[in-house]
Amino acid sequence: MESWIPLFEIFLNSSCPENEASKWLQEMFNPSSNSTPISTTSFLSLLTRPSDTTAVQQTSPQEKRVMWIQTLPSVVQARILSFLAYEHQRFCRRELCRLARILLSEGKGVDFWVKKAAQQLLDLVSVSNYQWLSHLNLDSEEENVEDEFYSMPDWLRDAARDSELMFPWLPISSDELSDKMPLAGGGGDEDDSLIDVEGCEQEHIDEVRQEIDEDESKFDGPMDIEVERVAKALKTELLNVDGSLKAVELAKEIRKLCCERRRNCLVILNMIEPWSADDETAAVLISHLSDGSEGDESDWPADILCSIILPKFLVLNEPSSRVLVNATIEFCRAHQRTAEYALLFPLILRNGGINNPVCDVITRVVRECLHPAHVSAFCQKLLTKDEDARKFICLPCHRCLISEELVWTESLFSFWRNILDHNVHLMQESVDRLVNQACKYSNRYSKSLKFGNFVLCLVNKCTPLLRPHKLLLTAAVEKSDTLVTKSILSKLSAL
Repeated sequence: MESWIPLFEIFLNSSCPENEASKWLQEMFNPSSNSTPISTTSFLSLLTRPSDTTAVQQTSPQEKRVMWIQTLPSVVQARILSFLAYEHQRFCRRELCRLARILLSEGKGVDFWVKKAAQQLLDLVSVSNYQWLSHLNLDSEEENVEDEFYSMPDWLRDAARDSELMFPWLPISSDELSDKMPLAGGGGDEDDSLIDVEGCEQEHIDEVRQEIDEDESKFDGPMDIEVERVAKALKTELLNVDGSLKAVELAKEIRKLCCERRRNCLVILNMIEPWSADDETAAVLISHLSDGSEGDESDWPADILCSIILPKFLVLNEPSSRVLVNATIEFCRAHQRTAEYALLFPLILRNGGINNPVCDVITRVVRECLHPAHVSAFCQKLLTKDEDARKFICLPCHRCLISEELVWTESLFSFWRNILDHNVHLMQESVDRLVNQACKYSNRYSKSLKFGNFVLCLVNKCTPLLRPHKLLLTAAVEKSDTLVTKSILSKLSAL
């Protein structure tokens, strides 16, 4: 395993993992190593081998073995699948299909970008639609055909056609070599069965719709009268808290009520209105509501964030209190993925755009709670045109405060400058999107120093990725008139 560590460091930290991983694998290729062989086959074997970690199905008490790749962070999984798609001709097609199909069959347990990368890999290596029928010979007894990856190259067969020996110095014939070639698995494994690509896409769409229906169903149906009475009483007490001890007691009562009615948790929180509490009380609530909580841990932290913290920051027009920000930072450190879709996405999609106080909060959460690779994936989701990538959770009463698209304000450009200053590696697609927005708003913010500093930072941090946009970006910068205009033009001319 130690011999593969440099490769996984590339997937974790590199800004261009596909190219660097391909170069590393080519340089280190050594299938005859005495320790761990470095080859495409051994790499796939490592990714697909059963892990010691087990996953428990929510619908069944039985444990399920997972592949080793599934134990890695979602960002690393997506990058590995992207690399496999980039270099798919060097790997066994059948094994790549098997890997992609297993990941796609996991459903809700797989990250969006992992699913997307697995789908792209499956599209590249699987026989699409009905073309596979033409390759079947129903009257033939050769059902277990050699995979193209393991078969002998045509040029080698031609060279050996007129000679009994494959090579003059190698005492082995062509037939003997074919007999020693491993076959590509036999047709009885369910994982190797053909899967309709369109069926996988439809399955993903159905899952998204089901999640939306489940969220909406939480607010449907009658509420128990006693629960409603207790929730209203807690709301009144919350507005009249006179100390942290009382706030802790209220947190325990709220948590108990929500755990008893887990399906209606958001409805109960909506009735209690915990976001109306002062910042000191809210900080106590989020630190104690998550302690010893029962139920689905992936939902409960999100319910806490979207009902207490998010509403406060959505209407933030002045710097937030230190106690609330610090409590938010501590909570998001423990629940990073939840912070992404229950706080960061809805907050940065704030209706009317983010302002300076909101920008400061988002920047602190991103810098202090998320790994740079996680931030890179978050930025890619934020800048993509695919709306499914920006799924978020909020209470219905706050939905009107959130937009469907990014609103490009000066503070948003400042946020992207803060991201770049944090040495986050952005993908080419993300940089292209930023350049397009910079050119689009160059006239509106021609006098803005914040906008100018963003462009200067973009040029300094993403120089190799800006060469295709040199002329377009230069024309946009020439329209500006700030203290940094000359510096930007000088750096662009050097590209």
